[in-house]
Amino acid sequence: MNQEPLAELLRPKSLSEYIGQEHLVSPGAVLYEAIQSGTVPSMIFWGPPGTGKTTLALIIANTLARPFFNLSAINSGVKDVRAVIEEAKQSIRGAILFIDEIHRFSKSQQDSLLGAVEKGYITLIGATTENPSFEVITPLLSRCQVYILKTLTIEHLDVLTQRAIDYYIQHSLSVEIAEKEALYRISGGDARKLFNAIELVVNNLKNKENPVVITNQKTLQIIQQNLAIYDK
Repeated sequence: MNQEPLAELLRPKSLSEYIGQEHLVSPGAVLYEAIQSGTVPSMIFWGPPGTGKTTLALIIANTLARPFFNLSAINSGVKDVRAVIEEAKQSIRGAILFIDEIHRFSKSQQDSLLGAVEKGYITLIGATTENPSFEVITPLLSRCQVYILKTLTIEHLDVLTQRAIDYYIQHSLSVEIAEKEALYRISGGDARKLFNAIELVVNNLKNKENPVVITNQKTLQIIQQNLAIYDK
């Protein structure tokens, strides 16, 4: 089976596959209409981890067929930003620059984005778990729409869990989820954590059980035993 993490393997490629954030991306919603019209503004996604910020940025780039650049504020500096902007200038349609954890960018790093955003060289999509009103400089914030992403509901997690089961079945591994409360509690509404937990439990049981039956007890026991790996 593919060695990529389950969360990457099951990452949605289109809005029709995307789970959650119906207030933004269901037909008729503001961001859905912007994407369909091909005129997306620079924007900041504000919400908890695992709610689909990176995935939504990728879907926007794919849908609009625009070059996509991805920087993490943790390990990128002004030099990296300027290098991306120079490359983005070569794109006729304008590139999308996604910056994860944009609240970690310093004022000078955020300043370095202003000109490119104003001139349309890039459409900026920033992701943050912090209130952008306090963490993003005013000139940049004024050039961006802020969209709030919400924690995934149990109904959303049910759909994601079924996708994981279907993936394993398609790859000749029978998985049954007899109890899901522990998985959902561990995930805390975070899709990535949910997939990581399911993958960890399945990997620990697949050579011992056929079919693999996931229970609360097995989930908690395996997660606790592998806490260091899981956190990583």
